[in-house]
Amino acid sequence: MEAEKALESIQQRLRKPLNSIESKVFTQIWKGKTYDEMLGIIYKSNDKPYSEAYFVEVANKKLFPRIKTLLNNDDIDKYNFKEKIEIFLSNDDEIIESPEDNQNPFLPLNGKVDTPKQFFGREKEIGEILDFLKSSCNVSIIGDDGIGKSSLLWAICQQNENLINLKRKFVFMDLNEHIDNQETFYEELFYRIGISSNLSFRDSKRDLENKKILLILDNVSKLSEFTPGVRGQLRSWSEGMNAPLKLVVAANKSLPELFNDYKNGINSPLEAICQQVNIFHWNEPTIREFITKRLQPTTIDFTEADIQKLIQASGGHPQKLTQLCYDLYKKYSHKNNI
Repeated sequence: MEAEKALESIQQRLRKPLNSIESKVFTQIWKGKTYDEMLGIIYKSNDKPYSEAYFVEVANKKLFPRIKTLLNNDDIDKYNFKEKIEIFLSNDDEIIESPEDNQNPFLPLNGKVDTPKQFFGREKEIGEILDFLKSSCNVSIIGDDGIGKSSLLWAICQQNENLINLKRKFVFMDLNEHIDNQETFYEELFYRIGISSNLSFRDSKRDLENKKILLILDNVSKLSEFTPGVRGQLRSWSEGMNAPLKLVVAANKSLPELFNDYKNGINSPLEAICQQVNIFHWNEPTIREFITKRLQPTTIDFTEADIQKLIQASGGHPQKLTQLCYDLYKKYSHKNNI
């Protein structure tokens, strides 16, 4: 979800909308900006900069308390701000179930599908992943770029009530979002798990041993930029029935292809402990069901010839199919003056 759309949705739900500076800080936090980075983005009306301390005060004393009240959740901070709000909005009963007048139903065109009502077509894969998790297995989700891995991971996060027997806290991390090095990775991981950043690394690891976490890592290929010790450490924390971590990771290549950690045929640490679930292109029945479901609330229909062209042109790739359907729907809308 884009920052502006999230802000609009939150403003609609607040009794008193956020003011101008609160809205600007909201948007920049959503985009992952630090308070220092905001100095070059947000200015006063006289084009003079604010101070970093002022942004911290706006966030901690004004913005976060209001979001906590709205979400009825005291566990809101700069690092989980976006994640908590996305979950809230996806589960909010006030979300409109059917497209508004003239709204193209083939959305989003890119990025993860983060609303349950729009998620489609991966029930079998979800079932397979949940079965592995209930058996205390770690899982790797492998598929082409844009095929829906991020959406699938997000759907797993929404399934936490069905995984109550795991008795684990769900932690979601996209490693392409502001994880520049392995020190940042550990810092972000410990923060999201709830381990004090004031502890030494050794003490942080000891604290982790008392946790029960389901760690969901998107774009895990980022770990290839770190030393093999990081992958080895993740393995040591996630191996065994009662390990403090259980992993669900997603990548566009298999783990042996991504991580050439050892030679002489020895497996990569993560490969050896993860059950691989492959994400394939949609078949023809799934494509037809997707198109029918999205068009059902509208007044537009695609012809059989249209559908055949969409099947051939997309090759069953979900993102490509959605874009082609979006363009075709837009064409029909203009033709019919809808």
